[in-house]
Amino acid sequence: MKKNSVRHLTISALLVAMGIIIPMVMPRITIGPASFTLASHVPVFLAMFFSPGVAIAVTLGTGFGFFLSATPIIALRALSHILFAVIGALYLQKHPTIVLSRNKVVLFNGRFQLFNFVIGLIHSAAELAVVSVFYTMGNLPETYYTQGYMYSLFLLMGLGGLIHSLIDYNIAYFVANALSKQFDIPVFSQAKKVEQIKVDHLPQEIEPQQ
Repeated sequence: MKKNSVRHLTISALLVAMGIIIPMVMPRITIGPASFTLASHVPVFLAMFFSPGVAIAVTLGTGFGFFLSATPIIALRALSHILFAVIGALYLQKHPTIVLSRNKVVLFNGRFQLFNFVIGLIHSAAELAVVSVFYTMGNLPETYYTQGYMYSLFLLMGLGGLIHSLIDYNIAYFVANALSKQFDIPVFSQAKKVEQIKVDHLPQEIEPQQ
């Protein structure tokens, strides 16, 4: 138990570091006044494949890290990720087989992508709520107000944030799936155990008598 806790603590620390560094080095797509950094949410999504505790730790770690390295609005948006991270981690813990695909290609796994879409809605809605508070207080750059709320926030931050979330979650899945072949990633390990139990309980074919 202690060994597992230390392992999760170490993984959480590594993911927090990644969560802070990635926005500094990865390509950024700017559609004024919003901008989207590729893979910026991947560490939090990866944390969901370990446990709700790791997801909470990574979200809080990256959020408070941004209070030191970025603006308050970016930090609060990062902290809002705790909502989708906890919900997603709990769901994955209870339904681990969602990460398995009979088609061998997860992009064609409807159940997986539906989960991705729901998490993306929660993700974008939480960030939109944070930015909306700053918008009503008049604390955003002037470009947000000249473009108007519907375009600069609802369309760019809301819809754009949803698309960004969908892409990052798929990136996180491919990374976690590849790593799970060499390392123990709890959701993937549990999914394989559940599938093996199902196979073991399938009725065996009776060999025809000679």
